[in-house]
Amino acid sequence: MRQLLLDLGTQQPQTLDTFVVGNNAELMHLMRQFELRSSVEYFAYIWGEPTAGKTHLLHALAALPATRFIAANADMDAFSYSPEISLYLLDDCEKLPHESQIAAFALFSQVREQGGFMLSTGAVAPAILSVRDDLRSRMGWGLVYQVHPLTDEEKITALSKSAQARGLNLSPGVLPYLITHYRRDMRSLSTMLDALDRYSLETRRAITLPLLRDLLQLNAETETP
Repeated sequence: MRQLLLDLGTQQPQTLDTFVVGNNAELMHLMRQFELRSSVEYFAYIWGEPTAGKTHLLHALAALPATRFIAANADMDAFSYSPEISLYLLDDCEKLPHESQIAAFALFSQVREQGGFMLSTGAVAPAILSVRDDLRSRMGWGLVYQVHPLTDEEKITALSKSAQARGLNLSPGVLPYLITHYRRDMRSLSTMLDALDRYSLETRRAITLPLLRDLLQLNAETETP
């Protein structure tokens, strides 16, 4: 039974197709342009709360050729410009250490001078980002978009469609309970839905609210040190 819970850490690849758009249609259009390297803007900055899906979007683009994903705690070599890279993805800019901020500033300048695209993310708009003034100005060079989080209703709709596509029969109340008693981001919710499906098959029980509560309890016990 507990072996099943270990599968919660196995999550599906993050792609643009699996990103639930919600109120982010214009932003998704921009992501498709970056995917094709057809954007008229060479720089863009997207911001929003931690679970809004910013990293999902960057990971989706990071799977493309000639692309480099740069985490805030990446080694300094990650900030070096390379002619072979046409798209740079800089995540969690508010977490950049001081030396990395200097390196990021230099990378922005090199991308602008020598060619390429750069997409950055942060928790807040660039104007109030807690980084060096010169770097903050670079992050405002191109388009700036806020990633709007999904409402609970949008999350339920997206999870319902996913369940229907897989032929899952969910009892009323399962999804409302899940989104109010588990992690709020769609990736975690989708992973828990997968686990709920497996748990239902293993226990030969219907996907009901009692089954969900049992799985959440087992998961909580497993995560407890």
